[in-house]
Amino acid sequence: MDALIYPTYFPNIAHFVAMLKSGGVCFEICDNYQKQSYRNRAEIYGANGKLALTVPVSYSQKNRQLYKDVKIANEDNWQVQHLKSLQSAYSMSPFFEFYIDDLMPLFETKFDYILDLNLKCFEILTNSLQIELNIYNSTVFEKDALNKTDFRQLVKRNYETNNLEHYTQVFTEKHGFIPNLSILDLLFNEGPNTELYLTRQSTKLC
Repeated sequence: MDALIYPTYFPNIAHFVAMLKSGGVCFEICDNYQKQSYRNRAEIYGANGKLALTVPVSYSQKNRQLYKDVKIANEDNWQVQHLKSLQSAYSMSPFFEFYIDDLMPLFETKFDYILDLNLKCFEILTNSLQIELNIYNSTVFEKDALNKTDFRQLVKRNYETNNLEHYTQVFTEKHGFIPNLSILDLLFNEGPNTELYLTRQSTKLC
């Protein structure tokens, strides 16, 4: 059965587990944008623990906007800041140098809309991972997922996934294992083993 899921900024591990365990992936793009979610936020492992990378957007809760219509606030120099954060967090990881060049278009290209950024982000990540998925976008908003497995709850920042298998992270000795970070954490630390890890987690995601 296909997964119904939100495209997010450098999706977390649970997102990729859900997508890999499904027959296809339908990106929900016809909803109203909501703040305080992973739509414009990714979490990585920095020297001081969990670190949030947030893409600034021009959005007001008073005037509802569709997800696909929300613009990025590019007057903030967020791309340079995010790249520096990734370099600081992962330059010592085993596979950082191997994958960072693939990701550079996300930091060197101006994106006007958060949805366009997220879709490009997903395209680059699946190419780096060499994962082939049947991807398509929603055409209407489905309150109740019809003939799909609804994984839209994964976009919520309070969604907890603590039963994922441990792997070695750069700062494990300082702060312990932090689960369900951005797929980048897994990619930089596990490299070609990333897909195998994701596949093994398919029974642990409810």
